[in-house]
Amino acid sequence: MTENSKQQIKFDKSPHVLTEEEVFKTLKTSEKGLTSHEAEQRLHRYGFNELKAEEGIHPFKIFLQQFSSPLVWILIAALGISFFLDEKIDAIVISIIIIINAVLGFVQEYRAERAIEALKRMASLKAKVLRNGKEVKIDSKLLVPGDIIILESGDKVPADARLFEIHSLQTQEGPLTGESLPVTKELKILAEKTPLADRKNMVYSSTIISVGRGKAIVTNTGMNTEVGKIATLIQEADNKLTPLQKKLRDLGKYLTIAVVVVAAIIFLTGILTGKEASVMLLAAIALAVAAIPEGLPAVITISLALGVQRMIKKNALVRKLPSVETLGSVNVICTDKTGTLTHNEMTVTKIFANDVIYDITGSGYTSQGTFIIDKKLANPEPLHQLLKIGALCNDAKLEGKDNKREVIGDPTEAALIVSAEKASFTKKELDKITRIDEIPFTSERKMMTTLHKIDNKTVSFTKGAPDIIINFCNRALIDGKVYRLDRHKKKEILQHNESFAGDALRVLGFAYNDNFSKKEDAEKEMIFVGLQAMIDPPREEVKDAIKKCQNAGIRVIMITGDQINTAKAIAEELGISGKAVSGQELEKINLEKEISDIGIFARVNPEHKLRIIKALKKKGKIVAMTGDGVNDAPALKKADIGVSMGITGTDVAKEASDMILTDDNFTSIVNAIEEGRGIFDNIRKFVNYLLSSNLGEIMVIFLASVLTPLLFPQYGAILPLTVIQILWINLVTDGLPATALSLDPHENRIMERKPIPSRENILSKELAFDIISSGCYIGIITLILFWLYLQSGLVKAQTIVFTTLVVFEIVRLHLVRSHYKIGIFSNRWLIAAVLISLSMQLITIYTPLSSIFGTIKLGLIDWGVIILGAILLFVLNKITHFLKNKLIKK
Repeated sequence: MTENSKQQIKFDKSPHVLTEEEVFKTLKTSEKGLTSHEAEQRLHRYGFNELKAEEGIHPFKIFLQQFSSPLVWILIAALGISFFLDEKIDAIVISIIIIINAVLGFVQEYRAERAIEALKRMASLKAKVLRNGKEVKIDSKLLVPGDIIILESGDKVPADARLFEIHSLQTQEGPLTGESLPVTKELKILAEKTPLADRKNMVYSSTIISVGRGKAIVTNTGMNTEVGKIATLIQEADNKLTPLQKKLRDLGKYLTIAVVVVAAIIFLTGILTGKEASVMLLAAIALAVAAIPEGLPAVITISLALGVQRMIKKNALVRKLPSVETLGSVNVICTDKTGTLTHNEMTVTKIFANDVIYDITGSGYTSQGTFIIDKKLANPEPLHQLLKIGALCNDAKLEGKDNKREVIGDPTEAALIVSAEKASFTKKELDKITRIDEIPFTSERKMMTTLHKIDNKTVSFTKGAPDIIINFCNRALIDGKVYRLDRHKKKEILQHNESFAGDALRVLGFAYNDNFSKKEDAEKEMIFVGLQAMIDPPREEVKDAIKKCQNAGIRVIMITGDQINTAKAIAEELGISGKAVSGQELEKINLEKEISDIGIFARVNPEHKLRIIKALKKKGKIVAMTGDGVNDAPALKKADIGVSMGITGTDVAKEASDMILTDDNFTSIVNAIEEGRGIFDNIRKFVNYLLSSNLGEIMVIFLASVLTPLLFPQYGAILPLTVIQILWINLVTDGLPATALSLDPHENRIMERKPIPSRENILSKELAFDIISSGCYIGIITLILFWLYLQSGLVKAQTIVFTTLVVFEIVRLHLVRSHYKIGIFSNRWLIAAVLISLSMQLITIYTPLSSIFGTIKLGLIDWGVIILGAILLFVLNKITHFLKNKLIKK
């Protein structure tokens, strides 16, 4: 059997809408489970309970993709022509460039898209199931619809199933739905349109049983589960071209056209003026080689690779090279709330006790924090009884070191342990108080009570819903004294409860009893102690990061599976503006029309997230989507930049993303965007630098080939540069400084600029003007020097042109960088690259290598002439820039 899911169970209605009897009837099963024979038949009919693996990208295909750029096609064409003309050195040099570029790209991108494989790993576990009326353990992939599964605390749910028996059952569904709190399960029938996160009579594949136990009927397996649907969405998400890939494709297209046109013009002009075809073909090839920025593909790849290395130091791991630059164009961040903006760690932030409201500082599961009343530090001693009840009437455990602790059990109960630790209660101290019995929490009672032996006396500690627990109390503890709990006091307590709940806090009430003889009397006539209110709080540094985004013209949208009130409270605290919309409301509105006004999406499912991304992209937005759960994976893949969490993120989310935050910190994405903008600036710098230099070469070759025979007929059709000299300039003396430009520091105010428009080409109008004007100046000044030195012989004139272009490129470096207000000595790598380029140029002139490069030694006067030409180039560029700015201001 090769297929994972051959058929799907046909329900008249969804399982959460049906009664338990109707589900049993539809699935032709009973509480005793299936027989082995029935299970085997169903396995053949429905397939294995596993996720269909998408065929991975073969490494060879990844390697071939490195040759898909038009810039590389130009290089391959030049390689073919060089072989045809038997120019072996040129062919070898171009081959090396092509191979280096391909290898660099391949090494960085050799990460196959393993999203479905990761989902598959999540599903590979054992399941407890009733077969032939007996409990057995089987591989979860052998589960079939109709199987009865047995669920206990700590189990990972192996398939989607309808509950029919529960005992205080709670599940952690955050990775699937985005819900940060444990979901208390119930057996009641629900409405058809109940959102996934609210289907309390169902359990779903890959979620965790955090508390209690239960039994359920398997309703869907494999690709038909909710996780399977997400796997399908990931497969259906198109692989997108990044803005950089589109811009490079356009740049390559324009360069290809320019190269062909200019080479054809020079060839035809020569033929029409009576020159030999072989001489003009060589001139056309020389011009084509001059026009092609051979180093550009490699320099861009190296620049992006260096950007990746810098980002790793800033806790952002980029999986695909072109994604680095895409970050610079991001103008919308759709961020998951739980675990991204918040810690995904419940934290007690407010307490009402002793007629006073306390604020508690600190967030997450670290024990650092203080107690505050009216903005002043308070002694937590009056709260000891309340905190002790919270820590002892508790089944959770915290393991690991203080700054990185894991919860075993309910996160709400973990928060109560931490609030007690903040008042210096230690685990050792609390463990001395022995628990002797308990009355467990149920969804009907909404309370939990534990009985303890303290000084040979039995004492009960109770926690639960404040509006329920208060009805079982007739006294209250205030400042260490017990008072009668009258109607007025009860009303005041409930008002505080409502106030906390209105701030999206989860509130629990606490009471104790030290005067009872029977267990069943423990919850009667209790003494009320206080309220503890908690929330999964925002990360402290995120507020500043969001403000930085807003200053940079980047809109932040919160997308969460959590309740709308919780989402609004967190958004307000962080400064995320805009209307709040629930998943159900989302179904009814015209999203494309209203998306601009919405800042919060709550109670959403994976399909909703995809709709949101699509609506934003239709508006022309470049969207980054952050997330950590299985439910985020399809949207992560659909977004222009999918950003997953490295610590709390599921394997699925990581594999579907373009970038992984290794510290799970929203601030790191803002740092990454800043890096992306800087990289795009640097790409523009070296494109400006390389193309203006190449245009200068084209001008010299073109004008010399056309005008020299007319102005100086005695010299005939001659070239001012040989092909190997052109390649040397383009690769070595150009390539090294261009690569070093990618290490340039960013402009100080880079995050105060608007995002780079996605439709804006690398060659903007301003950049194109700069390239054309500078290229013309380089070409004309160099041509004049060529003509001046022709009387000294062709080799001397070619050596002057060869060296002049190298020196002029150093001048261009300074001119290009001056637009970004960067200091001359701010990039030590660039200084080193310039010195190496000059040294290597000197080697081609003053060593035996001069015979290969066709050069002769230059004297001091020759160098003086070249430097005067460089000063003229600098002055002309500055005057042009000044006049252009003046015209723009007018």
